Amino acid sequence: MHFSELFKIGTRLVGENQPPFIIAEMSGNHNQSIDNAIKIVDAAYKAGADAIKLQTYTADTITLNEKEADFKINDSKSLWDGKYLHGLYKKAYTPWDWHPKIFEHAKKLGLICFSSPFDETAIDFLESLQIPAYKIASFENNHIPLIRMAASTGKPLIISTGMASVSDLDRLTKCVNECGCEKLVLLKCTSTYPASPQNTNILTIPHMRNLFKTQVGLSDHTLGIGVSVAAVSHGATVIEKHLTLSRSEGGVDSAFSLEPDEFKLLVEETKRAHKSLGGINYGPTEAEKKSSIFRRSIYCSKDIKKGECFSSENIRIVRPGYGAPPYFYDMLIGKTAKISYKKGLPIKIDDLL
Repeated sequence: MHFSELFKIGTRLVGENQPPFIIAEMSGNHNQSIDNAIKIVDAAYKAGADAIKLQTYTADTITLNEKEADFKINDSKSLWDGKYLHGLYKKAYTPWDWHPKIFEHAKKLGLICFSSPFDETAIDFLESLQIPAYKIASFENNHIPLIRMAASTGKPLIISTGMASVSDLDRLTKCVNECGCEKLVLLKCTSTYPASPQNTNILTIPHMRNLFKTQVGLSDHTLGIGVSVAAVSHGATVIEKHLTLSRSEGGVDSAFSLEPDEFKLLVEETKRAHKSLGGINYGPTEAEKKSSIFRRSIYCSKDIKKGECFSSENIRIVRPGYGAPPYFYDMLIGKTAKISYKKGLPIKIDDLL
């Protein structure tokens, strides 16, 4: 299999040597208000996100309107405990007739806008809007017909890997590859809401990258920004994080979403983490060379005459660093000086040769 190490999503290059591509996930945090949706786009832009992402489905395209036990969430730790799937998705979905307005507003700001389709009709709809990429959600990463259709568009594909085994990922990457799509990013993801840092396993990122020879990022459902920063330090090229105007105002995903000021900090700190990676380096960098004067070296602590022996009484290891390095000290003790020295002058290596 072959996947690109560098490619564009919209106008933005995405790859290991680029700043992390930051996606603000709107999800259902608009609380069924188009005005809130537009405000979330504005907040993503002001925070410095590269992209805003929607979710494209309806309650009827994602589940059945049934009250059977199978369709009820029974998990006391879940944010959605006791809710029926159809009702939850009816509350959380982004109306399709909002999409053109949201896309157009993002475009005016220069913000990349794309979406997660949850069935084939969503892809048909999104193709009519000429979106620049597709994101496949964790709960859909076993939906091979959906992945095949998205990959066949030839557009960049981002797939969350929550709950997927190695064999699941092998199956989906082969599917993407067979469709001729070379622009793939797998997102390490823990499909709990919120997710805990100790259950995130960031070290999977470099392993996944080496195993599937593709770019890897993080879909982060933890609270705060620390896990995303750690992901970038381990090679994540894409970070996806939920954005809300205010957690106190509620929303289906608001409890594990960042507010605008926090999202701005996420953007700043992940980019700072990326800058810190650099390359493998030993010895002083160019920026450090001026600081070498603050290292220690060997200086005369008393006047020394030519032919006099060096001793702990007349030489010391002190700052600044213009003299011979301290590792010469033991070799000098007991040796005779070839020239005379004044107190406060450095013992130079050239003098000793």
